[in-house]
Amino acid sequence: MKRADLRFEGAGWWRGLEGLAAWLLGLLWILPLAYAVWTAFHPSEFSTRFELGAPLTLRNFVAAWEAAPFARYFLNTVILVTIVLAAQLVLCTLAAYAFARFEFRGRDLVFMLVLLQLMVMPDVLIVENYATMNRLGLRDTIVAIGLPYFASAFGIFLLRQTFKTVPRELDEAARVEGAGPLQVLLRVYVPLARPVYLAYALVSVSHHWNNFLWPLIITSSVETRPLTVGLQVFSSTDQGVDWSIITAATLMTSAPLLIGFLLFQRQFVQSFMRAGIR
Repeated sequence: MKRADLRFEGAGWWRGLEGLAAWLLGLLWILPLAYAVWTAFHPSEFSTRFELGAPLTLRNFVAAWEAAPFARYFLNTVILVTIVLAAQLVLCTLAAYAFARFEFRGRDLVFMLVLLQLMVMPDVLIVENYATMNRLGLRDTIVAIGLPYFASAFGIFLLRQTFKTVPRELDEAARVEGAGPLQVLLRVYVPLARPVYLAYALVSVSHHWNNFLWPLIITSSVETRPLTVGLQVFSSTDQGVDWSIITAATLMTSAPLLIGFLLFQRQFVQSFMRAGIR
């Protein structure tokens, strides 16, 4: 009994330590967001000190909105993530279906080449992608920002693994009823993979909403810049650095993602759990 009690106490002590570490990590994660919220809703003189009686203001958001064409940046970003997500869903679905259910020569080799793309950082291909977009005459366009990401190796792998879990009996039953390959895909595989599609869509939108380096390089005009590139106007030295306006602009940029996550966090977690992602 004494040994059992000691093991029980040791396990309880360890769980308490894990809980404390989790709270500390959560605090470290939320501190920058808390600072941004505090600074954005208070005058600039309170950006470096904390006072409970500090007055609240929305002038920082007004100043940030007027300092740059945020409406155009928002529109460009929405168009960008929509185009990229639509292309990824179509291409990844077709490729994953082919890898999961069709037999053809070199299938495994081609799939391995697709997986190799997961090991290549997108930043390595920036120079080649820029030269390609320039040759195609697409430089400084929204299409040029999203074109290198239309085919996603991660999306193909994720959907292929999901399609392989679909029982072949459903596939064969649909074919007996006279359904063609595309009809089987749309009526059997796609509906069963909806949780995975939702999880992947959230990840894709979040990534391309926050992407900065490639859009910064390939765009040069207000008509094509997304939100992340537009934020650089607030850090330019000729206008000075006002942390209240910078944080207000940052919150406006990240607010759609934060709201979307808060609204769909349960579906987001359940989608990854059902998708079997480890």
